[in-house]
Amino acid sequence: MTQETIARLRISLNDIAPEIWRKVEIPATGTLKMLHDLIQAAMGWQDYHLWHFEAGDRRYGVPNPEWPDRNLTNARNVKLGSLVDRGVCQLTYTYDMGDDWRHTVVVDAVGPAEPDTKYPRFVAGERRCPPEDVGGFPGFELFLDAMSDPAHGEHQQLRQWYGGPFDPDGIDELAIKRAVAAIAIRRHAGKAAYKKSRVRH
Repeated sequence: MTQETIARLRISLNDIAPEIWRKVEIPATGTLKMLHDLIQAAMGWQDYHLWHFEAGDRRYGVPNPEWPDRNLTNARNVKLGSLVDRGVCQLTYTYDMGDDWRHTVVVDAVGPAEPDTKYPRFVAGERRCPPEDVGGFPGFELFLDAMSDPAHGEHQQLRQWYGGPFDPDGIDELAIKRAVAAIAIRRHAGKAAYKKSRVRH
């Protein structure tokens, strides 16, 4: 059985300091749609909004029949490894065209998979991503100011909107690992089903 090739990626949310980042590992055979799912799980986004990747002058996403876009390549049909083979080592991932969260995705390393490990997997990360629909960077800055100061005029309202306190320095690693593991389990089940179907034929 041939050993799988894995890409180690570093995902960083642009223009925010201190930096919000994650390190993940994904099979080179994984599609850009799988990478989207992985970024959502690792960052803590809820997958409520439109998204796309950009690499060079090309854009990748999931085409919407109601809004045809001839310049958008279907992310389900593009494997990360095929981009890496063409020399692409960095992508821009934009999530939520309203709030416009841009992420830089860098391929840190490519190498063999570890035995008995299900991929993709979460490796490391720091700081919590902004809440959904907070209003982009200006909204997030206001949110952080208000949440950290009980005397702030919008503290109570925003705390109620968010549903409790917000710790920008903490990430829920257990929740992230569970969400990423769910993708790995789906992939593993899909591979097993495919192998089974090949044996029948």
